[in-house]
Amino acid sequence: MIEELAVVVKIENHQVWVEAGPNSACGGCQQKTSCTTNAIGSVLKKKSVPVDSDIQLKTGDQVMVAIDENLLLRASMLLYLLPLMGLFLGAGIAEWWLDDNPNQELWVAGSALLSFLFILWLINKTQSLLILNYYARPVVVKKV
Repeated sequence: MIEELAVVVKIENHQVWVEAGPNSACGGCQQKTSCTTNAIGSVLKKKSVPVDSDIQLKTGDQVMVAIDENLLLRASMLLYLLPLMGLFLGAGIAEWWLDDNPNQELWVAGSALLSFLFILWLINKTQSLLILNYYARPVVVKKV
């Protein structure tokens, strides 16, 4: 499990919204001005994220939020590797099928783009199915 300290900012409709807590490692670092981790962290910690919680919480509580590495890996495979494979598969099929066409490069590029967009659309539409529901949802592990 990947864990992060967070603060509860609101609770509504049985949903807990948290914001990332301060990163203590970045506070004393000398490279803070040129560090991309600090720049990204300063932008991302301003966003509230919905998390699941079985613990009774109130606004302002500090909590430990965790996410399962296996779910995160499956979600990244689904969202990055599958569209990339669709892109190459579409280009390969178009190149094999249109071997003697004078505009072969244009058709290969168009087929690759269409298959890439089709896979993205397919992922979006099948996201609610149980088999393909690989999105990684953070959970509150404990109250600090």
